[in-house]
Amino acid sequence: MLKNIKSEYKVDYIRLEKSDITIVTDKVASALDLQTMEKYIKNTNQIDVENVQAPCLSQSKSYLKIIDLSYLMKNMNVLLNLEVVEKILKNNHIFNNNILLASRPRIIKVSLKSDMAIVWLDI
Repeated sequence: MLKNIKSEYKVDYIRLEKSDITIVTDKVASALDLQTMEKYIKNTNQIDVENVQAPCLSQSKSYLKIIDLSYLMKNMNVLLNLEVVEKILKNNHIFNNNILLASRPRIIKVSLKSDMAIVWLDI
């Protein structure tokens, strides 16, 4: 498909799923390449054209490590759990509408005898 516009990009693989299509290339695709891919996909007989949305580039993914958290939440008298972490994140100005979690936060107790925890977030 990218040969039609003499693109320098090489498609490494294409994965079809019920809700999306993933096309992995060796370089970041340009707007023209995205349009070409969209035309090609919409002309394929195996895909429901009405469910195809405009193509977009993948978003970046990062992680955040929060250290020195108390594993026992003394003011709430509970252990640090996913609900507590998610509530804290929602109330924090850093996690505005532009940041999404890629997976659920992971809570790790530093050691058996320690009262401290580490929280890993995939953003």
